[in-house]
Amino acid sequence: MLLPIRHSATQPWPPVLLGSQFVFNVGFYAVVPFLAVFLRDDMMLSGGLIGLILGLRTFSQQGMFIVGGALSDRYGARIVILCGCILRVAGYLLLAFGESLFPIIMGACLTGIGGALFSPSIEALLAKAGTQSELAGKRSRAEWFALFAVCGELGAVLGPVAGALLTGLGFRQVALAGAGIFVVALVVLFFCLPPTNASKQTLNILPWWTTFRNPRFVAFIIAYSSWLLSYNQLYFALPVEIQRAGGSEKDLGPLFMLASLLIIILQLPLARFARRVGAVSILPVGFVLISASFLSVALFAATPAPENGLRLLPSACFVTLLTLGQMLLVPSVKDLIPWFANESTLGAHYGALASAGGCAVLAGNFFLGNQLDDALIPSTKAIYPWLQLAFFPLCSAIAMVVICRPMRNR
Repeated sequence: MLLPIRHSATQPWPPVLLGSQFVFNVGFYAVVPFLAVFLRDDMMLSGGLIGLILGLRTFSQQGMFIVGGALSDRYGARIVILCGCILRVAGYLLLAFGESLFPIIMGACLTGIGGALFSPSIEALLAKAGTQSELAGKRSRAEWFALFAVCGELGAVLGPVAGALLTGLGFRQVALAGAGIFVVALVVLFFCLPPTNASKQTLNILPWWTTFRNPRFVAFIIAYSSWLLSYNQLYFALPVEIQRAGGSEKDLGPLFMLASLLIIILQLPLARFARRVGAVSILPVGFVLISASFLSVALFAATPAPENGLRLLPSACFVTLLTLGQMLLVPSVKDLIPWFANESTLGAHYGALASAGGCAVLAGNFFLGNQLDDALIPSTKAIYPWLQLAFFPLCSAIAMVVICRPMRNR
């Protein structure tokens, strides 16, 4: 059965890449959304330490994206993807068997670095395969990337459900299951990915420091970095709100399903709407929606939650508004990056964008972590962390109006 697959592997085969994205997201979302609960309930860590660990995980992935892309260009996508799978398996095993803080931190970082290796490489292979498909008069590259996004979201729907079903067995079993998924992916991709031709190219990560010579771009990525800090609260602050409302980690699954279903249904219509309005005009709207997502929780944080299903209403509002803001923001920002860069420095600029977000998550989670401990119990103190989280995207909305003013005529 592997023979035809082996034969077709002389060129990237798009269905394999789509399936890889689906499986990667199942393996990721089955584990990472439940990491904060494990660190708080099983490891008995403080909010500050939990924030630091989750921030390091995000930073190790976002900050390494530019490195993963450069390694893929130099050594070929296949070997880098396989190494990424191995690192994520190692990270999950450390999370499963680690008994002290150091292996847990190492495991979290390895899962991030693994993602930074295989994600840019998979996208690069899909771009090449989509180009070949388009030249052959078949499905266009843009259509393949749209399918790629849908497959990723389907994985993001099923992953939390699978993780929630396994949480009764304990987080360590969930992490082992995630490691198993990536072992299977490693074996399949070993046979399915196209062989790498030895490259004579010298490893050269584009001079990233040139991206910081433009003050407007620096202001842009600093303002945008509050987006990744806000999005990371799905893993950090959302479990805190669920606990305040009397829920459990099993409630995370349906809420992540809600986010993914919203993206599957609304991403394309909202992207078309954003194009009509214009990326520059839509950015403040996206950040205001994100700010409103935190305010929707702050409104209820001081009062005890009802006993019925309405106890998860603030969490559902938070996920819905945050996801709507994400769908408006992310495509629009990616569309504006070429305004700052020429073709030879696009990679460095996109890498700087991701790295700035990783820094914001690392610093923000660490400083807000102990304050989120106050949000575990309904009280006036429980409001303050959510108000602070709402403050950052609100500042970004105002900043984007000023920063993007020269782009209105692009």
